Amino acid sequence: MLRSKARSFRLLGSVGRSGVLAALILLIVFGALRYTGFLSEYNFSTFLRYNSMFGLISLGMCFVIITGGIDLSVGSVVALSSVVAALLSPYGALIGAVDGLIITRLNIPPFITTLATLLGARGLALLLTRNQGGVGIDPNNAALVWLGQGDLLRLPVPGVMMLLAFVIGRVVLSHTTFGRHALAIGGGEDASKLMGLNVGGVKLGVYVLSGALAGLAGLILAAQLGAGQPTEGLGWELSAIASVVVGGTLLTGGTGSVWSSLTGATLLGLIFNLLNFENGKGVISLYWQSVIRGAFLLVVVVLQSRLARQSPE
Repeated sequence: MLRSKARSFRLLGSVGRSGVLAALILLIVFGALRYTGFLSEYNFSTFLRYNSMFGLISLGMCFVIITGGIDLSVGSVVALSSVVAALLSPYGALIGAVDGLIITRLNIPPFITTLATLLGARGLALLLTRNQGGVGIDPNNAALVWLGQGDLLRLPVPGVMMLLAFVIGRVVLSHTTFGRHALAIGGGEDASKLMGLNVGGVKLGVYVLSGALAGLAGLILAAQLGAGQPTEGLGWELSAIASVVVGGTLLTGGTGSVWSSLTGATLLGLIFNLLNFENGKGVISLYWQSVIRGAFLLVVVVLQSRLARQSPE
């Protein structure tokens, strides 16, 4: 029975990965045929520079969801980290550690814990900037400016950092004890405890990782905007969840892929990129982004649910 269930999970993941890759290719072909400049170096560079932040938080979310958890606080952590980074003191990993400790030590559900952190981090970001609405970064801080706006081998630095993070994430998930234990915990937390796995330590680790990556995204955001903005990051947690889920990672945990999460994040970013081009043509408003983000996530979750019910036990 367990082997059959594992095969079903692998099938669901395979279907998700194949579908998102096919959709990504189709959208690229559509964009190339419809829009002048879609395949230009400028659009590619801009897309990679901006969407690197979504990729980073999606990577952290991937590890969290694999364990059967959820992290609703990443968007607020990005905003707070951008403000704090402008003050030269990033604390994203610390917020992730607070989430992890509350979840593992006090046994508070991840949804409630990270929802509270979402509100608290956003409020703290607003509090830190209550008199000016934002915190400007030092324009003489060449390293920070380069981090968000620089290029490395003709590629945007944020994009290079994101790709490097995904390579490391792939190695961690597939070739380390931490990654294997995260998958095991998502597949069955009680069984993992009986096997002697350090369930609390692994769950704490994934939330620290998620917070750290959200903090890094906030640092990049501050560097790109030239200021820490407390109002940024709204809805980013939904984009991260959608990216991970559309890549074939089950919300119930136990299975997932780092590369598929990257593909999912790229697909979602590409949809918004196409909306930008449509907005330039005056066809569709950018306000549709939030509508499409929510509908996209809902459709993916419904499809996952249907596939799960139809798969053999």
